Amino acid sequence: MGEWVFVASLALARMAFGYQFQTLASLGPELIDRFGLDYASLGTLIGLYMLPGVFVALPGGLLGRRFGSRAVVGLGLALMMGGALVAVAAPEPGMIGLGRLVSGAGAVTLIVMQGKMVSDRFPGKRFMPVMGLLVGAFPVGVGLVGVTHDPLLRAFGPGGLFVVGGALAALSLVLFLPSLQEAPPDRGAARWSLPSRAECALVLVAGLVWTFYNAGFYGFLSYVPSLMAARGHGPGEAASVMAVATWATLPATVLGGWAAARFGNGPVFVLGTLGSMLATVGPALADWPLAWALVFGTVGSMHAGVIVAVGTLSARPENRAVGMGMFYTVYYMGGAVAPALCGAAADRVGSPTGALVAATVLAAFALPSYALHARWRAGMMKRGAV
Repeated sequence: MGEWVFVASLALARMAFGYQFQTLASLGPELIDRFGLDYASLGTLIGLYMLPGVFVALPGGLLGRRFGSRAVVGLGLALMMGGALVAVAAPEPGMIGLGRLVSGAGAVTLIVMQGKMVSDRFPGKRFMPVMGLLVGAFPVGVGLVGVTHDPLLRAFGPGGLFVVGGALAALSLVLFLPSLQEAPPDRGAARWSLPSRAECALVLVAGLVWTFYNAGFYGFLSYVPSLMAARGHGPGEAASVMAVATWATLPATVLGGWAAARFGNGPVFVLGTLGSMLATVGPALADWPLAWALVFGTVGSMHAGVIVAVGTLSARPENRAVGMGMFYTVYYMGGAVAPALCGAAADRVGSPTGALVAATVLAAFALPSYALHARWRAGMMKRGAV
């Protein structure tokens, strides 16, 4: 029972992460109208949630090895709650940006430690399905934004959405603290050192794969609502499309984890990447939002857990906290920049379609990055370097 309370706490935390991230994209049309933002400015606000990862991910992994997962993840969830309160206090662009920085810093520490905690508690064949479940919980949080957006906005204004994101993090914290009992860290063994050179190379390339995958993922979630609004679709229709796109990813990632365990990571990754690219560029080519959402949420999301699992297993067990810190440092560097680049592309062509095309181009780079990782890992395993 304790194992599944632990999994539920991490799933809720991932949902909070998704909810907090997507809140800005969902509020995009309103913020553009209210504050006169352009798409590049909106993309910058969206990307601020990722920016702390550039500076916090690697130190977070080192702190996790030094002080233990429980303390570091607890602090992260508290920061996610605090950032939501900052945004609620004064919902204008400057305070919203500050709140996203604080919440994003907390989300980093949670995500960095997640892979290590799951690999420690669910070794062997149980690892991939649990990892797929947790990765799939993020889009569920994203989809929850679509369901709650209109009623919360009407009743409480933008602050209502920020409150829900903080409340999910608070509930996760209440479940997490008693569910994880770990031995005190061995202070003598806990060093402020990096993994081996081979492990670092594999982790960094895996981080690039995750970065490029998420460029397409976030591109779809961030700019399809604005594109639908520009084409005359109502807010309710956009919310329904986002719900389909995101909620379908939970069973898809679990199924992808099962398929990877049965057929291998490579075929699942290639099929998922091609599906993701098609779904991301599709809305720019044809106004079939529901069809593209189905492709995005099923085939286009099935490989997400595979990528995180590959990154987690790129380092030895004793180095995984630090390794995932490196993995997410790469990811957050890209995550802070990609939304602004896609927003700039939208401004250049005068439509959100520019952002979706740019996101698809970035997502395509996941394929050669994954191939490079697989080639290096095979060679290093032959030499016994990993």
